[in-house]
Amino acid sequence: MLQLQRDVSLREFNTFGLPATARYFVTIDSEAALVAALAMPELAGLPRLVLGGGSNVVLTREFDGVVLKMAIRARERLADDADASYVRGGAGEVWHDFVGWTLAQGCPGLENLALIPGTLGAAPIQNIGAYGLELAERFASLRALDTATGAFVTLEREACAFGYRDSLFKREPGRYIIVSVTLRLPRPWQAVTGYADVSRTFADAGVEAPSAVQIFEAVADIRRRKLPDPLELGNAGSFFKNPVVDAQTFASLRERFAQIVGYAQPDGTWKVAAGWLIDQCGWRGKSLDNAAAAAVHERQALVLVNRGGASGADIVALAKAVQASVHARFGITLEPEPLML
Repeated sequence: MLQLQRDVSLREFNTFGLPATARYFVTIDSEAALVAALAMPELAGLPRLVLGGGSNVVLTREFDGVVLKMAIRARERLADDADASYVRGGAGEVWHDFVGWTLAQGCPGLENLALIPGTLGAAPIQNIGAYGLELAERFASLRALDTATGAFVTLEREACAFGYRDSLFKREPGRYIIVSVTLRLPRPWQAVTGYADVSRTFADAGVEAPSAVQIFEAVADIRRRKLPDPLELGNAGSFFKNPVVDAQTFASLRERFAQIVGYAQPDGTWKVAAGWLIDQCGWRGKSLDNAAAAAVHERQALVLVNRGGASGADIVALAKAVQASVHARFGITLEPEPLML
């Protein structure tokens, strides 16, 4: 039976561990539950916040609306053809666990995205990516409730308008509530090991042709070494997108800063390493003052952390200070990845 809860603390539902309370809170474990929740008269006209793992949100205030906590769990190997295997999962599936399940099913292709926090349903919104792979490269379709029409729809890859950490769902926030995702895993499988940390790991180990499971384990190990565990230190992973600049701008930056880290893109632009920019501004391990609970992580400047007791406003203030420093020195505006509520 659908349970509508009132005045629910959201601290345990966001990986920053930020304090906030939702006026209403409903756990959604099926499509029917979602339809029933949206039909509740108490919720008519109220703002909605859909939460998966809470790993991409900064709560800066109390939420005077309804939180829909996605808990739809399902895993299914749909079909195989000459070119790919197709798998589908519920929006509430924990992403890392789902990736592990696909490998156990003999369906490799997602291993480079190991240990990314969050849920399967949230993955297309952000078009998650890491270590040489983006979700869009493995995406087939998704099923979602279109709140504008009240009907469930299937959206193919092109309709989702994926970009770098971008999608239709970020451009039309709140319209679509994702309930399941179908992924296309190419056959025959080809290892993606071009990313420096990954290739170095296998070169050091003397492994010339790593398996998908070895890549999965290596990526998870790299992430554990570089990024703090949200269960131990509140954070939302990489806080800023890597900015993309045109070739002329990058050439100008490289003349002034010979060690700048950038990656050439197929369209001629350059993706600049945001962590390097922040590091050069002296923020690693620093906060706005020595006693502040909101800080830049000491091992990875791209990660903002809650040392304990930080508010959403503290995180936002720190983020703005970092942005101001980077813009003043490099003329580049950093864009946050998380949703600021």
